[in-house]
Amino acid sequence: MLDACLLGTGGTLPLTNRWLTSLVVRYQGHAVLIDCGEGTQIAAQEAGISLKPVDILLLTHLHADHVSGMPGLLLTMGNMGRTEELRIIGPAGTERVVNAMRTIAPNLPFPIVVTEISKPQETIQFLDCTISAFKVLHGVICYGYSFTLQRSGKFDPVAAKERKIPLRLWSRLQKGETVEQDGTTYTPDMVMGPPRRGLKITYCTDTRPVPAISAAAKDSDLFICEGMYGDVDMQLKALENRHMLFAEAAQLAVDAGGVKELWLTHFSPSLPNPRSYLDYARRIFPNTEVPKDGWLKELAYED
Repeated sequence: MLDACLLGTGGTLPLTNRWLTSLVVRYQGHAVLIDCGEGTQIAAQEAGISLKPVDILLLTHLHADHVSGMPGLLLTMGNMGRTEELRIIGPAGTERVVNAMRTIAPNLPFPIVVTEISKPQETIQFLDCTISAFKVLHGVICYGYSFTLQRSGKFDPVAAKERKIPLRLWSRLQKGETVEQDGTTYTPDMVMGPPRRGLKITYCTDTRPVPAISAAAKDSDLFICEGMYGDVDMQLKALENRHMLFAEAAQLAVDAGGVKELWLTHFSPSLPNPRSYLDYARRIFPNTEVPKDGWLKELAYED
């Protein structure tokens, strides 16, 4: 099971009722944090989410509203006695930014490993999950991320018996191992059915609509996409600042195909009530939500 908590939903600057956009994805007691703007730690506390088990910090881009909370988070992790490695992954320039911020967070008791993404698409392994980074279109280099948890097919004991596969090998084949015994090679496809639908979360912010987003969001159980501006009359401003309208995000969900639910985020400070513009998106993609800070979604396999 995966769960995702949208810690903050604001863009540009934090408001009294809206923290800056940040997402935590948790799986098997581990966590990945996407972006860490000002106030991320407070947003996590308000949501009842611990940032201590964060293994990876993914940065979409290096604008201040997405990275300025990093020094405080690093210091808090150090003060909590963390010794495990922290991976920080982001676009070109990430190492320079991390090193600069560490001037006020020196002597940490845990190692930091920085990886810079250089290609339009790259994959990162996180336990059983595959994280796919995909380049989007903003004023600076910016990436979105998809989390995919694959699910194998069902084990077929009848097929195993018919093939006279020894019982003691069944569990190993179920785990995907190829086993050789007494001169015979047994492979998982002999006893496993076709792969079943897994779980998928896609997240992107600070971008204009580009085909890479809809391609990445295909079959997502939860698609979290920026909706900087609600009113369609803000089209020129969205183009100028390389952000999106609610309606444009909804169209990406339609174009992706197989998306179950769309959450909008990264609202402009000029939108005191983003929900008042929700119909612009729902006319295009009905299962669209305007979440509040701290919204949590638990994803479980379909039987």
